[in-house]
Amino acid sequence: MTFYSWFVFFLAVQIIHFLGTWKLYQAAGRKSWEAAIPVYNSIVLMKIIGRPTWWTLLLFIPIINLIMFPVVWIETLRTFGKKSTLDTMLGLFTLGFYIYVVNYTQKLEYNKDRKLTPENKAADTVSSLLFAIIVATLVHTYVVQPYTIPTSSLEKSLLIGDFLFVSKLNYGPRVPMTTVALPMVHDSIPLTKTKSYLSWPQLPYLRLPAIQKINRCDIVVFNWPVDTVHYFFEPKGRPGVIKPIDKKSNYVKRCVGIPGDSLSIKDGYVFINGKKLVLPERAKPQYSYAVALDGKTPIDFETIFKELDITDPAGFRTEKRDTLYLGALTEAGAERFKHTPGVTAVIRKIDTGDNNDIFPHINKWNQDNMGPIYIPEAGKTVALTNESLPFYKEIITNYEGNTLELQGSKFLINGKPATTYTFKQNYYWMMGDNRHNSEDSRYWGYVPEDHIVGKPVFIWMSWDTNGKGINKVRWSRVFTTVDGEGQPQSYFKYFLILLAIYFVGDFIWKKRRENKA
Repeated sequence: MTFYSWFVFFLAVQIIHFLGTWKLYQAAGRKSWEAAIPVYNSIVLMKIIGRPTWWTLLLFIPIINLIMFPVVWIETLRTFGKKSTLDTMLGLFTLGFYIYVVNYTQKLEYNKDRKLTPENKAADTVSSLLFAIIVATLVHTYVVQPYTIPTSSLEKSLLIGDFLFVSKLNYGPRVPMTTVALPMVHDSIPLTKTKSYLSWPQLPYLRLPAIQKINRCDIVVFNWPVDTVHYFFEPKGRPGVIKPIDKKSNYVKRCVGIPGDSLSIKDGYVFINGKKLVLPERAKPQYSYAVALDGKTPIDFETIFKELDITDPAGFRTEKRDTLYLGALTEAGAERFKHTPGVTAVIRKIDTGDNNDIFPHINKWNQDNMGPIYIPEAGKTVALTNESLPFYKEIITNYEGNTLELQGSKFLINGKPATTYTFKQNYYWMMGDNRHNSEDSRYWGYVPEDHIVGKPVFIWMSWDTNGKGINKVRWSRVFTTVDGEGQPQSYFKYFLILLAIYFVGDFIWKKRRENKA
């Protein structure tokens, strides 16, 4: 929906509210026209039902308002004497339209001084639960979101089983575009394989102010632009579904190219504007290697694998067992193998030839050699030609909502002839550190700015699925930061010390109060 469509929808909601409540406003000693003024009518309604004015704000926050609307319906009914369980059920199951019945057919008795606290334990529990859900949803949507690393594309920086806190504040909280959805779940309801949202109505893209811009080498969580799968680990061949932007699968990669950059990949190394990209110390890119053996010297591979923390598949492909193939190995690991007795050569895999799976899918490049490729910047203009179209077609049509036609040798955008195109938003190039085991921008292209979710900032738990008992927890990774200089350092022991100080202090404080009493 456009902003104009939303304005019309907003006005329609205000009309519905006015028609269903104007007599209630009169019964409460207010003017009937007060029910018709947008926003002001909500402020007045809060006064009528005896609730704080700041509740009005919650009615206009996407997702939060889905929880608040039923609360306000029930509070309104109870304010006018409709307190029974039947009244509550009718208010909920008619989506508030039961208030129309009360407004037009019932004798209205305004209970100005009604008791606002719940009259029984069950109601008190429900009220507390609703408040907790509202607070948790606000934090989850606009401040910080928990996230789990599902794949090894950033292995060595982020491991499978890492549990992260992803900050929405760093790159600016994105206002939910999908307005009707279950709070605190993503695209499907857990354990049901049923989608958790309605595709309509959709809010236009809006992002609140950011603390920082996305920088090269930042690790970023974003919605996978080409996502059409039902579920994350879905068998291939099943029909796809078109998801709203904010309900596409969450991916986490490293941003290696920002708007305005010219990016190339040469023999697996990234070059930006002609210079090799310098990665931070914590980044340890991995490549596939072939390790040739002399076949005579015994090698303790188990010890080496444990020492180098090799987690991706490795093995021999022939019965001769003269070459060990490693799916992912750091350059430091390759050096370790080179100095191992019995190893005659360590060869890094470098793709050659052309691969149609590589963006922009014109059988031109491969995963280790591609570019130069321009990363679009908002406000910049590019020429439209047959050569440039494969790079920008998806941007023009899908990401920025235009129609594009080819009429003879001329391009038509929204029905008008065009020889150039000006980008409406910024784009980014995301890649995994595990270069030969990462589905990233090399395969599907640019990540639009409106797909950005947030920045991983903190690992609060790390769970090794291959470990046993207490060793399942990677204690050295618990309470570590994602970014920063030097190697990651766990702050878990400091957390435990502060926790112990808190409990001891709280115990002493209570004892002193008891002694004074």
